[in-house]
Amino acid sequence: MSVQVLSLLPLSVLVLLLCAVCGAGMGFSVVEETLQEKCVNLDTSQNLDGDGFYQDGDVIIGALINVHNLAATPDLSFTGKAELAPCLDTWSLCIDVFGRIIFYLCILKSFQENSVQWAQAIVFAVEEINRSPSLLPGVQLGYHVMDSCSRYPHSLMAAMSMISGGNKTCGTTRPAKVLIGDSSSTQSILLSRTLRPLQIAVVSYLASCPCLSDRQKYPNFFRTVPSDAYQARTMAQMAKRFGWTWVGAVVADNDYGRGAVQVFEEEIKGTGICLAFYHTLYREQLAKDVARAAATVQASSARVILVFSWYMDVEVFLLELIRRNVTDRLFLASEIWSTSTYVLANPQLYTIAKGTLGVALRSAPIPGFDAHLRQLHPAPYPDNEFLRTLWENTFGCRLMKSSSKAIQKALPLCSGRESLEGVHSQFTDTSQLTVTYNIYLAVYAAAHALHALLECTPQNNSDSQIKPKCSSPDNITPAQLLQYIGQVHFTTQLGEEFYFQDGSIPPVYNLVNWQRAPDGSLQYVSIGRVDGNQLIVNESAISWPGDSGKMPVSMCTSECPPGTCKAIKKGLPVCCFDCLPCTEGEISNSTGSIKCYRCPPEFWSNSFRNECVPRETEFLSFRETMGITLVSVAISGAVITATVALIFLYHKSTPVVKANNSELSFLLLLSLKLCFLCSLVFVGQPSLWSCRIQQAAFGISFVLCISCILVKTIVVLFAFHSTRPGSSALIRWFGPGQQRGSVLVFTSVQVVICAIWLSVSPPSPHRNFGIQGSKVILECTVGSVVGFACVLGYIGFLAAVCFLLAFFARKLPDNFNEAKLITFSMLIFCAVWTAFVPAYVSSPGKYSIAVEIFAILASSFGLLFCIFIPKCYIILLKPENNTKRFLMGKA
Repeated sequence: MSVQVLSLLPLSVLVLLLCAVCGAGMGFSVVEETLQEKCVNLDTSQNLDGDGFYQDGDVIIGALINVHNLAATPDLSFTGKAELAPCLDTWSLCIDVFGRIIFYLCILKSFQENSVQWAQAIVFAVEEINRSPSLLPGVQLGYHVMDSCSRYPHSLMAAMSMISGGNKTCGTTRPAKVLIGDSSSTQSILLSRTLRPLQIAVVSYLASCPCLSDRQKYPNFFRTVPSDAYQARTMAQMAKRFGWTWVGAVVADNDYGRGAVQVFEEEIKGTGICLAFYHTLYREQLAKDVARAAATVQASSARVILVFSWYMDVEVFLLELIRRNVTDRLFLASEIWSTSTYVLANPQLYTIAKGTLGVALRSAPIPGFDAHLRQLHPAPYPDNEFLRTLWENTFGCRLMKSSSKAIQKALPLCSGRESLEGVHSQFTDTSQLTVTYNIYLAVYAAAHALHALLECTPQNNSDSQIKPKCSSPDNITPAQLLQYIGQVHFTTQLGEEFYFQDGSIPPVYNLVNWQRAPDGSLQYVSIGRVDGNQLIVNESAISWPGDSGKMPVSMCTSECPPGTCKAIKKGLPVCCFDCLPCTEGEISNSTGSIKCYRCPPEFWSNSFRNECVPRETEFLSFRETMGITLVSVAISGAVITATVALIFLYHKSTPVVKANNSELSFLLLLSLKLCFLCSLVFVGQPSLWSCRIQQAAFGISFVLCISCILVKTIVVLFAFHSTRPGSSALIRWFGPGQQRGSVLVFTSVQVVICAIWLSVSPPSPHRNFGIQGSKVILECTVGSVVGFACVLGYIGFLAAVCFLLAFFARKLPDNFNEAKLITFSMLIFCAVWTAFVPAYVSSPGKYSIAVEIFAILASSFGLLFCIFIPKCYIILLKPENNTKRFLMGKA
């Protein structure tokens, strides 16, 4: 039957269901005999249940303690027995039938000594309260403690027995008004939902599932242990603190384990921590689940394992890892086993469990409790089955009324002189009272609530406008007590304030580390604490697993080194990634960077991509090979031009020099020399004035040069056309003065264009960061593209006109027709500057400057060689041809 269905059934219906099954009979002979004996005798003098113990009082506090660990759900099938008919006449016996079944199934399973100490905490607290003159004066508390056997069917049936007043006889006892328990979250959920319609308070001492903090679903549930939400959050903080990004999880297959993993996953979102695997341990199939979980741990690269499970199940899991020789893992222990002496005492676990980090419930001393335990003896409690079993296990003898027939036959009788003084066991160990102290607080919480109820003192005056009606111990209801438990607020004997916040107490934990003791055993040592959301850890006090003493590294992929960034692998968690090197111009200067960062404009990434370094400045320098070569060629061109000018000057009276206006020839040589020299302005680090002079000097020098050639071409045309009849006036009209004026006019146009360009949007130095990544290119911007285009366009226009005129005059009769030379020189000039445009645009950085210098030099050399070298050849090598007759073609 589901928990939801049970929660809707009233108690009477549940009891009817139990009795219906009960009436079907039983299949266990030992239970049959016991029930027959008890039902026939109807011994109402007994006040102890077979699976627990009872102390009468004015108000009864019920408690569920898992003294026996039941590993499998019992077979509750029965065969009818007519002898049970007398017993089935009372409700209490029906409940007791199931209690007896539970007990005899439980005793066949493992017995837990520390749980007997928990049960004694209830006894001690009740006796202490009954002796107190200030707390519940005149009221005697009683208790009814039963074994839940760590399984929810037994827990529910035991709870029904206590709230209905059933015991092992056919009589009745006082019903419990409040229940303390159970230890398991799943069992507590079932109890809370089932008892909610009855408004019976359930105060757990160990159920820590975060889901139980929901006051809408569990308004009758309280606990003296913090919610696992804080514990799981603490483990997530520890993983983040120590850099563990790849964590596995092995948890109990119940609300305790699954709830803890759910909170842990929520806490690690966005932190870079991933859950490597997640396995559950179900007690019904523990061996199978342990084998599967251990195989996963063995195969996984995760070195840190989160373990939320019962300590006995954890022991089986660790032993399986040892069998597989897996000993290099660090375990994050939940509070249920982080301080378990049961696990610590197993020598087989000394190696694998060393270094375990755990979250432990805060321990506190209980004054007088140690003396209470030491003076215990089963004689005053002949029907306390828990104490009898503990006694027989501790001293290896049997009591007159033994807990089992097997013990009665196998062990000698106890002498009666046995004493717990000097005995060191889990039961007598009071050095770290965690769960025991929680139970102790639970009893006091119930007592203070009852005290307030009986004293008629509202717990919250602001919420109570009318003084409540006073109650007496005989007529109080569980619903009244439930209301006051939720409002309880008192100061403990240690001076600490106790109150419930959403049904839980404020989170306070200790952080423990399992370390090797001097004798080789394991012991847990406090290394820090958790107070609210504050994590305090003494890292120097931690002993890590293995012999190296170093903190383990647990990650799916090693952190990416500086110079790389993470790239998530498709289909895998974010903790599994590739490390990609940063691209040029980007860096990552930290380990585990999720992206690369671009360097500032003035900087560039180094070869390791982990640091931004200043960019190298680049320009066409006089010191580099290319600059030296271009400068040398330019100077050579200027020298050659000067040499030609000297030759012409020396032979200025010869026909070759005098032909076609020697003034224009000398002016052309001057402009060519300026063309060679203007290329030098392009070399060197750009400055404001060099950038402005470059293009202006280039444009004006070449226009002067082309203007001279154009005028010489026009002179050739006019000279030959003037020989025609009626055309003699042409050459006279276009005389030397007009020729010089024409050159001046053509050049003046370029000067105006350059002046406008330089005044409106002049070229300026610029730092170019986008061409070559690691370098910053120092160059001159053209400023106005239109101005630059006009300069080049005007030069091209004059060159095209000159070329056409020279082309038309190339076939005129003459041995030395200069138009032929001009045509060829203009052809070279136009070819160079036509190729210049695409080469200039596509060349990066300083190479664009080199292309422009090369075009200047190539075109200048083309003009110089094509026009003047043939003349120099005649002057120097063929002086016999340097005559007017030869030049006129009459020789």
